[in-house]
Amino acid sequence: MAKKKLNIGLVGGGFMGRTHSNAFRQVSRFFDNEYEPVLKAVATRSAKRAADFASNWGYDSSESDWRRLLERKDIDLIDIASPNDTHAEIAIAAAQAGKMVMCEKPLGRSASEAERMVAAVEAANVPNMVWYNYRRVPAITLIKQMLDVGRLGRIFHYRAKFLQDWTISADVPQGGTGTWRLDANIAGSGVTGDLLAHCIDTALWLNGAIDSVTAATETFIKQRQHAHSGKVEEVKIDDASAFLARFENGSLATFEATRYARGHKALYTLEINGERGSVAWDLHDLHRLAYFDHGEDGQLRGWRSIHITDGDHPYMDRWWVPGLQIGYEHSFIHQVADFLSSLAGEQPAAPTFRDALQTDYVTDAVLASAKSGRWEAVKG
Repeated sequence: MAKKKLNIGLVGGGFMGRTHSNAFRQVSRFFDNEYEPVLKAVATRSAKRAADFASNWGYDSSESDWRRLLERKDIDLIDIASPNDTHAEIAIAAAQAGKMVMCEKPLGRSASEAERMVAAVEAANVPNMVWYNYRRVPAITLIKQMLDVGRLGRIFHYRAKFLQDWTISADVPQGGTGTWRLDANIAGSGVTGDLLAHCIDTALWLNGAIDSVTAATETFIKQRQHAHSGKVEEVKIDDASAFLARFENGSLATFEATRYARGHKALYTLEINGERGSVAWDLHDLHRLAYFDHGEDGQLRGWRSIHITDGDHPYMDRWWVPGLQIGYEHSFIHQVADFLSSLAGEQPAAPTFRDALQTDYVTDAVLASAKSGRWEAVKG
């Protein structure tokens, strides 16, 4: 039976635009869904860059203004892979135009901005999703399944960190292509909304709601040259962020993110400790899960390494033979596959805009606590 076509209009031609395009292009080759994405058009501010991106990735056409995508009858879904300061305007306009919307994380630069985005997609009743791709790493999905059946028992601790080192040099500018994440007007915040947002979303999915936080942030280089103005300006984003959290289930957590951890390019790790066992995961070895089962025979009790490649592991029956690995890009393919399944009448694919709003509530509380020096309640 012929599949229904889902025409994609992509906004943004950078790193995330590439990952999304690859996912849309590959998903129907490996997942049998009722809908098949069609790369219809891409929009970037530069007409030449848009045309080059379209040619490379196989989009039918290109635009230099994202608003043209909303006017086109041949586009069903707007995928937002542009900088954070564009998310709200594009998402709200797309929803009002009756388009489905997928949006890169974080949803908004602040929770108040994200709330307007949630209201727009829900008022328009359009399918929506936020690209928190780490939920779809098979090892993390397996952790979710283990927790759902109580494999670890009562949870006591959750800890996560995301470490990078690419902004240590004072010569790195703020603003501009590739370095807009250092400009608070564009990014909203620094590592809190960028790196910790991933950690928080995963934690909320695995361990439930966060009740309160206490945090500290630091900006190590106080002034940088702005890529657009050429002037030396104050840096207003956080270079490092660390916080303690209390989950509603009574467990405690520590979260840490920085771009000043020399030698780390993208070290995302998490560990969960429960009364019956523990699990740990490392992005650098993303297909492997460390698991400790306290119920095992005492003489043989110890940490085991589970290679997540068998056909009964999440998503892995769609790929190669057992023992062969997949990578980072596959998590985006899994996310598209789940979104397409949801369009066929199944449950909405998480995280929806409303789900992602909860992460923005946590990051807002983290930034507020770093200023106040007090525990801050998380809105929910």
